[in-house]
Amino acid sequence: QSCLSRQQLLAAIRQMQQLLKGQETRFSEGLRAVRSRLSTIHASLAKAAPEPPAASCPALQAPADGRKFGTKYLVDHEVHFACNPGFQLLGSSTRMCQANGSWTGQEPRCAEISECSSSPCQNGGTCLEGLNHFKCLCPPQWTGTTCQYQAQTAPPAWSVTDDPAFSRQPRCAQIAQTQQCSCDPGFHMSGTASSGICQDLNECEVYQQEGGHRLCAHACVNIPGSFRCSCPAGYVLLGDGKSCEDIDECSLSQDNCTSGSTCINTGGGFQCVTPQCPPAAGNISYVKTSPFQCERNPCPMESRSCHQAPKTISFHYLPLPSKLQTPAPLFRMATAAAPGRPGPDSLRFGIAGGNNRGHFVVQRSDRHTGELLLVQSLQGPRTIHVDVDMAEYLDRVFQTKHLSKITLFVSAYEF
Repeated sequence: QSCLSRQQLLAAIRQMQQLLKGQETRFSEGLRAVRSRLSTIHASLAKAAPEPPAASCPALQAPADGRKFGTKYLVDHEVHFACNPGFQLLGSSTRMCQANGSWTGQEPRCAEISECSSSPCQNGGTCLEGLNHFKCLCPPQWTGTTCQYQAQTAPPAWSVTDDPAFSRQPRCAQIAQTQQCSCDPGFHMSGTASSGICQDLNECEVYQQEGGHRLCAHACVNIPGSFRCSCPAGYVLLGDGKSCEDIDECSLSQDNCTSGSTCINTGGGFQCVTPQCPPAAGNISYVKTSPFQCERNPCPMESRSCHQAPKTISFHYLPLPSKLQTPAPLFRMATAAAPGRPGPDSLRFGIAGGNNRGHFVVQRSDRHTGELLLVQSLQGPRTIHVDVDMAEYLDRVFQTKHLSKITLFVSAYEF
């Protein structure tokens, strides 16, 4: 086989170089086209992709003349609002942080309640509006905070004159040619020095007048020279002679609750309760697992409404005094993971039903606990119902819900 000459070899090398150069040019052009196409796809995807959800919402402030409950502004967290006494809330009492970084509801504000709107002045008195209070201008023959007392001439209203048992002869002595007379404690001198008599001082009436201290927790009974306190039925007078303590009829077996019902002690009495599970509805049914709790029966896999229904329903009964000072914590809900199973990473608490819902708010006290607060005072006697639910979420997906049905027995008295 003959070898290529020098000229033939150089020609072959030049031909190979031209071929490689052409291949390199086509490869570079193809690579640039691929890069351009990838850039176009990346730009279109970036434009179409939604913005990542906001991690929190702007801070909220308490309204003027009001209060705010809740200090966390993360997604799914709630903030609650209430007004000070003498003001009413306008706007939303609860606002929740949404995934887009905005709050639900409307900005709350507190509007002053007219103190004279209820016409508190009696017997022709004129009401004057003040800052969180009112004042009555009374006709000449009437007196008192609301013109409720008839103005007295001598003897005063707190002097008992129509009962001989409430009169005493004074103790008199001649001192330096002058007769000096005095009365026993609890009596006062009425009349002249020569013909005076000691009349009982009605302590109950004196201390009932405007500005006086309260002698008794409940009722004051005037007796000659002194007074005694009494308590309403269902209460016992304590050793200080002034305070009243509730009698626990349930623990003393003084109730008349029948078999199957439970005695709940209340202020001045008791209630017999028999909590019942809700009746079956479609695929949703409950079974009573204890006197105060119901659990949902297993749901069919395809039943969304069943899975959305509360997994547990518990019943709670709380006695309260009238006009309890607010804010007052009443009830707590919490969750705990079962052994070997992951617990929820997010909880949502809310008021699910009941009457007088405006008197309450629910706030998160820690990561796994919600707290029901009384924010507007309740005057008894009355019975209040409020339902609080707790929803569990895992990776922002609803897992289950628990419902607490709370009944408040508000006493007629402030003790």
